Amino acid sequence: MEMTGERRIPASRDRVWQALNDPLVLRAAIPGCESLEKLSDTGLKATVAVKIGPIAARFTGRVTFTDIDPPSSYRIAGEGQGGVAGFAKGSATVRLAADGAGTVLTYAAQAQVGGKMAQLGARLIDATARQFADAFFTRFADLVAPPAAEAAAAPQLPGLIPRAPLGIPLAVWVAVLLGPVLVALALLFAGRL
Repeated sequence: MEMTGERRIPASRDRVWQALNDPLVLRAAIPGCESLEKLSDTGLKATVAVKIGPIAARFTGRVTFTDIDPPSSYRIAGEGQGGVAGFAKGSATVRLAADGAGTVLTYAAQAQVGGKMAQLGARLIDATARQFADAFFTRFADLVAPPAAEAAAAPQLPGLIPRAPLGIPLAVWVAVLLGPVLVALALLFAGRL
């Protein structure tokens, strides 16, 4: 499987580079990451829970960084074992380019899976890998973006409605308040049928 992509991150190239080398930021950005430990300046050990179709597995593996050219690029390679689910190994080249006040991150990745996961088919694995990459880069950009950039990029709500009352996103408030009402209405109508 091969995958390429590009993301614009609203932060300086130096800030993005530092975050790409910070295990705490990476752990928070990687979907399903349970642990991420720095072994050396060029190596990490990770445990990640992954679900691909009907298969859920916990992968444990190591990652190494080579061809390091701060703050422009590096190559990352790793492999992990997921027990009966199989194995995964791959590599990616990551490049950073300054773009005004932001940074354009481009990547080219190759991956190989084996075991039960390989039996799921290339389409499902490719789709899952793309969703995983999108989730990672969305989380990563949110973590790295300075607060002023987040506020400027966020849509403003009209009137006096705060975006996050008591620090809780407005969507959560709506779901919590309307959820019981919708369930009650559904039960009411179900009882009449």
